[in-house]
Amino acid sequence: MTPKERLALIVYAPSLVGNDPRAINSVQGMERALPGLRLEWRLSKSGRPIALPQRDAWIMEHIEDGGFPLVCNGDVSYPVTAWGTENPGPFCPRGQAQFEVHAKLPLDEPVLAAAAAVLEGVSEGARAHWGRATPYAAAADIAYQTAPTLLGPPAPRRGLPALKRFEHIRAPEIPYYLGWLNYWSAAAAQAIGFPDPSRDTELLSRSRRTASGGWVVQLTDAPLDLDNPTHLDTLKRTYERFPEIGGRAAP
Repeated sequence: MTPKERLALIVYAPSLVGNDPRAINSVQGMERALPGLRLEWRLSKSGRPIALPQRDAWIMEHIEDGGFPLVCNGDVSYPVTAWGTENPGPFCPRGQAQFEVHAKLPLDEPVLAAAAAVLEGVSEGARAHWGRATPYAAAADIAYQTAPTLLGPPAPRRGLPALKRFEHIRAPEIPYYLGWLNYWSAAAAQAIGFPDPSRDTELLSRSRRTASGGWVVQLTDAPLDLDNPTHLDTLKRTYERFPEIGGRAAP
C-alpha cells in the first residue's frame, strides 16, 4: 500500500482525564462507521497481530501519558489502525494539552464511501474540537504550511498560505489547517464563522451536521489531489474564506 493509497485521519480533543471513556468511544465510533471493521488486535514488537478478546478493557488498562496504544484490524494485507497520543501543553493553544486520535486506512471504495462517517464517528467519540481526514500525498503538502519549520522559515508548497505553529493559535477550537474532510465542532464552526449562507453555498452542498451540532465539511467530491488544479484552487479559496484557520486572522 503506497502513501497515495492511504487516508490519514487525526482529531484534536481536550486531554484525557484518568480512565476517560473517550478513548474507547473514538475507536467504537470508527467501527460503527465502516461496515465490518473490528479493531480487536494489537501488534507485537515484530509487527505480528495479536487478538484482543477484551479490547475495550485492554484499552482502558493501557491508557498512559494521555493516549492509548495502537489497535488494528489484524489484516496485514489490508491494515486499518488507530491510536491515541497526548500533545503536551507547551505545544498547544493556551498551553492546554490535547488528546489526539490518529487513524490510517486504505483509500479504496469502501473507505471512500464511509470516510465522512468515519471522521464523524472518531471526532464525536473523542468529543473533538476539530479534525480532518486527507489522502497522504495531499496531507504531506499541507504539513509544509506550518511555520516556522525545523529547517527555517515557512516553506509552503503550491502557493498555499503559511500557518502559525499550533501553540500560537489563539484557542484550541480553531483548526490548525484544512484537510479533504474536515470535522468542526459547534465551537470550532462558531470560531471560524461557518456557516454563512451567503458565502458558503458550495461548502454547504458538501457538508452535513452532526448529532452534537458540529459539521463535517468536504472540500472536493473526489479525494483531495493537489496535482489537480481545481482541487488546489478549492483549497486556496477555502483558506481565504476562513482566515482564522491557522492563526492568519488579524489580531
